[in-house]
Parts: sequence; structure tokens; C-alpha cells
Amino acid sequence: MNLKYLYTKIKIQLKKKSFFRGVIGVLIILFILFIYFYILYQLPSPASLKGYKITPLSSHILDRNGKVLYEFYREQNRTPVKLKNLPDYVAKATIAIEDKDFYRHQGVSFIGGIARAIKDTFLKGKLQGGSTITQQLVKTSLLTPERTIRRKIKEIVLALMTEKIFTKNEILEMYLNQVSYGGAAYGIEEAAKKYFNKSAKDLTLDEAALLTGLPQAPSLYSPYNNPEAALNRRNEVLKALYKEKMISKKDYENAIAKKLNINPPKNIIKAPHFVFYIKQQLEQTYGVETVEEGGLKITTTLDLDIQEQAEKILKEELDKIKNLDVSNGAVLVTRPPTGEILAMVGSYDYFASPSGAFNVTTALRQPGSAIKPLNYAVGIERKIVTPATVFLDIPTCFNAEGQPKSYCPVNYDGKFHGPVQLRFALGNSFNIPAVKMLAYNGVENFIASASAFTITTFKDPKKYGLSLTLGGGEVRMTEMAQAFSAFANRGVARPLNGILKVEDKMGKILYQFKDYNFVKDVKKPINSPSSLAIVGSKAISPETAFIISHILLDNNARSEAFGPSSYLIVPNHAVSVKTGTTNDKRDNWTIGFTPNFLVAVWVGNNDNKPMNPWLTSGVTGAAPIWNKIISYVLKNQPDLWPIKPDTVVGKLVCWDTGGLASKNETGQENCPSRFEYFIKGTEPQPAEIIKAIIPVNKDTDKMARPNDPNIEMREKTIIKDMFSVYCIDCNHEGGDPIQIINL
Repeated sequence: MNLKYLYTKIKIQLKKKSFFRGVIGVLIILFILFIYFYILYQLPSPASLKGYKITPLSSHILDRNGKVLYEFYREQNRTPVKLKNLPDYVAKATIAIEDKDFYRHQGVSFIGGIARAIKDTFLKGKLQGGSTITQQLVKTSLLTPERTIRRKIKEIVLALMTEKIFTKNEILEMYLNQVSYGGAAYGIEEAAKKYFNKSAKDLTLDEAALLTGLPQAPSLYSPYNNPEAALNRRNEVLKALYKEKMISKKDYENAIAKKLNINPPKNIIKAPHFVFYIKQQLEQTYGVETVEEGGLKITTTLDLDIQEQAEKILKEELDKIKNLDVSNGAVLVTRPPTGEILAMVGSYDYFASPSGAFNVTTALRQPGSAIKPLNYAVGIERKIVTPATVFLDIPTCFNAEGQPKSYCPVNYDGKFHGPVQLRFALGNSFNIPAVKMLAYNGVENFIASASAFTITTFKDPKKYGLSLTLGGGEVRMTEMAQAFSAFANRGVARPLNGILKVEDKMGKILYQFKDYNFVKDVKKPINSPSSLAIVGSKAISPETAFIISHILLDNNARSEAFGPSSYLIVPNHAVSVKTGTTNDKRDNWTIGFTPNFLVAVWVGNNDNKPMNPWLTSGVTGAAPIWNKIISYVLKNQPDLWPIKPDTVVGKLVCWDTGGLASKNETGQENCPSRFEYFIKGTEPQPAEIIKAIIPVNKDTDKMARPNDPNIEMREKTIIKDMFSVYCIDCNHEGGDPIQIINL
């Protein structure tokens, strides 16, 4: 072999190896630099945890005009306590619900928490938790609340470093003194004082369980805002303690049987129900840490002047009737064209014990007859009825397949009113025509249509019967406001919105509400409803929205039940309005609107105790409150009527049959008539007298009852609706027979 050739080959190979080693070396250096600048550069020191040197920034919630409603955590009320001075179940409860492997891991639970977080991240499409107590401590104290992989890696590194610097008990002690328990209460000591008016060393097992369950979501589990959720969370903590064998079965059973006994909140706050309603929404979007410690500036839709006036009127009016078994009320004021919430009063007094903080505007309550306009709207929209359609308000029982018992509705006044046209049936809120309308629509069709009105609580049609149209299904006031906005908005149901702008601590806009109809000064008059550009998917047509709105503002259409001068009249303003009272006298509503404003009012008792029957006549209770609030809102506003589409036409109809009025050769009308609106193409046929041979009691000349042995067939003048027959010229003294309808 040529030695020179061999030497040359070896030299070349050595040069190649040297080159590759150099490349690998450079890559290693670049990787180290990447790790350093991506993760370790300016990484805060866990040593700063000692002494609670890291101070979060407060977030501010403002009304639409910049008035401060609440400042979250401007001052952190923190009184550090030693772990050794706390009952052992405080530490145990925290570990059981937050990090059961706390004493076994080195700061990060790679097998449990991280694996679960990675799985959830890929399956659910966004970065999830899986944090240990140590990770939570460094996350809330040393890092920003952004949800990124980079921040998660920093969190893991800091957690591992923290475990090298501090003992487990020191970490647990810092966590208990650092974490937020809601509001300005930072640390277990201030939380104990806030919620139980005692030192943390004196907490009972059930109290400790409640507090240790709060840090995960202070607003969601707040015993002030959501007492039921707080109780469930407390019991979840107790169950975890028992499951981990940290408490005995007897201690578990005793603690879980305890009721919540919470101090009423004492913080200075304006529009408190609204503030915490908004805070919970913000937490769902930005996370608890960002909302509580990120220095956000939140400008809301609320108008503090309207809010304070609504609070004042509600208190004054409820004080007048508190001797009539009424302890609470709620108010919601909105702008239908934008969905903006202008006022939200969730109860008589937020600071009243035990349940003043409970927000009735977002709670499930039965709406009573306030739901009827939606039922009739569905029928008009389907063009199976018109405002002149006759309903026979007579004794009626409905037999539904699969139901062993007949349903026999009665009217609020205990009377039957004979033939009644839809306009007057809805205006006077008669029950039997409304039940017939639902039977004609079908419960399934109505529930399907209700979702278009943004009502989400009506789901399975099998769970409801015909009493649904009388308020037999529970709804939220917020959703009722959205549903009624469809009438004000020419068919479009707008979702409610409480936030105009969200800015971070640097002034960067994170969110801004934009709508063509937005005006900052809601007290500024608008010239015409035609200036409002309503866009969005329609729940109903503009024609149906106009007809229902017109019926609800027609004082003549409701005067038989409510009188000619009730609280439903707002002088100098056309206002569409509907009342609602449940049969058991537990809920009393009034909801009314113009094209620019909507006011909903509820009165009742949080514990569902029935009210005094005298109060719940339909125009007492909620109606006087509603009248004063909407009169205030409409002060200095022009009188705005709903816009009539060109496809709605007016015709003269007969008072009795609802048929089209006409004139004979001599110019005489064929019947006493009135004016009515119709969707073009649904106008009725000319009126005609119907003669029929029907069975009557030959002695009394009344329509024959079922199984009447004394029957004679006679020719009579009758009128029909979709289910029943009514004899006009029969004897009606003593009442008519019950008509059975098999569905």
C-alpha cells in the first residue's frame, strides 16, 4: 500500500471529524444559549418568596362613564400565620384537594399532574393545569398568568428550585399565607376573618374545608355569590379528606352535615351583583390570576346613575309591602339593540344576611304569564293564528297521551270569558287561550323556538306539559330580557353584554365592544327607532315582532283584566309590557320595553315562600317598581313606537268572530268592527254566521254535558276555535259544560 496515500486519507478523515465535532460543539452552545435566554434569563429568584415581597396589581371595574364600581385587591390584607399554630386539618384539607402527593414529589408531579396536563393540552386544544402546591405558589407569586408552554417550563424550573431552598412545611406555610381566597382576603388568616370573623387557628373542620376549596376559583365558589356551589365545593374537600384517610368517618359525617354560616360581606362596592357577574365572566376568559392580580382596567356597560336609581326604587317599594310576605326583588335594565346591561340589582340588599349576595337576575325562577308572548309569537310566526283569531275561553280539560290525569287550567280571576280574540287573550293574560295556543303549537315546536329566543333552560319536551305557557318551566331573568329583546329588535334576540373594554396594566386593549347602535351617553335621545341598525339571526320575523309589541302596548287590549289606568301605563310613552305571576304566588314579574330600553322586575322570596295573594294580582308587587324605573329611564326620551313593516296591513274585523268586516249593498257593516293588524296574506275571510245542529239539555237550553240523559238536538248559532265549540245563543247561566280535548 502506498504510505503517502494512506497518510493523506487519514489526514482527511481527521479533518472531517474535527469539523463535525466543531459543528456539534456550536449546536450545544446555541442550545445552551437558547435555554438560557428562553427560560432562565431574568428568571425570578424563589428566595423572594420569603417575606411576601411580590405584590400583585389591583384591577379596576368601572361603569360606562368611568366611575369606579370596585377595585380588586388594591390592598392585600395579609396577616401571616405559622403552620404550627393552625389546626392540622387546614394543611390536610389543602393537600387533599390541591396536591395529595405534596410530601412525595420534589416540586413537580411528573407522573400525575404533568402527564394529565399534557394529555388535556393535546385533547382539549389549550394549555391546562396539573400544578402542585409548589407550582401554584411560584406561579401566583413569581410569574405572569399567561398560559404558554414557555411559562409552564419556567414554572417547573422554579418549583424544582424552590424545593431545594425551602422545606415542605415552609412551602405549605407560604402557600397558605400567599394565596387569594377571594376579594381582598390574601392568606388563610384574613380569609378566616372575612368569612367567619375568627382567627385561622380557631377554624372548625367544615370551615377549613370551605376556605381551602376557594383558591381554585374564588368567584365561582364564593359563598356570597354562589352559596350552593360553595357548599358543594366544601363537601368535595371533605370527601377528599376522608378518601385520603386524613379524617375519620364520624368527623366527615359531622362536618358535611353543617350548614354554611358566613359573615355578610363588608367591602365598599357599587353595583355588587353586577360586579361579581362581570368578574366571573372575566375569570373564564383571562383566568383568576389575571383578573385578581393583573392590573386590568375593565370599562363596563353599566350606567351608575340608572343603577343607583333602580336600587333606591326597589328598596323603597319593597319596604312598602314587606308586611305582605315579600322579602326580595330584582331589577334588570338593558338596551335591546345592543344587549348592554345598564343596571343589575340582584336582590334587595347585597350585604343583607344570609342570602343578599344571591343574584336573582341569573337564578332560575318560574316566569308565570310573562312567557306567554313567546308562545303566541310562535303561532303568529307559523301563520296558524292572527291577532283576530278567536279562542274559546271556556271550561276545558286536556288529556295527553301517557298522562293519567287531565289538565284543567283556570283563569287568574276564576272566570271564563267565552269567545276571545288573540289580542285580548294575550293582553288580559287569560290562561285557557294560552294553553290552547301551546297545544296548537305543540310543546316540541315551542321549546325548539324558545332556543331561538336564547332561552336555554327548556330542553327536553318530555319534561314539560301544557302548563309551560303559564310559567311551568324555570328561566333566568337575563334570558327573559334577551328573549323580549326580539320583540324590540324587529325579530333579533340579542345576547346580553356587560363589558365595553378591557385593558391590561400597560394600557393595551385586550377586548373592545363594537356595535353600530352603541352610544356612550344612553340618556341622549335617539330620533327614531329606524336609526337603529338591527343585525343578527332572527328568532321571529319583523312582522311578528311588531304585532306582539303592538298588542303589549295596547292598553285597551288589557283593560278588562288590569283596568284602564294601571301601573302598566307610562304617560307620554308607548311601552310594551307583560306581567307574570305563578299560580303558587312565589314569583311576580313585570317586563316592558321600547325600541331603545327594556326593564325587567321580579319580586318574591329567595326561599320560595308564597307571597300574600292580595299582592300578586298582576299589577301590584313588581309593576309599581317597574313603572317608576322605566319612567326614570325614559325621562327626556322621545315617544318611540315599534316600526311597522310594509308587509303588515290593517283591516277592520268583527268584534265577535274576528272575521273580516264588510258592507252590504246599502252600505251597512255586517258586524260591529274594530281595527286590527295582520301579516300580509293572513287576513281573515269575511265574517259569517255559523248555524249547526248541536245537543242541548232540552229543559235548560244549555249545551249538553257529557252523558247528559236529557238531550235534544237543536239548531244553534255557534263559534269554533281550533279545539272547541261555543254556543252563542244557548243559556249560559250557571256556567258551561267542561269540554274534553284529547291530544
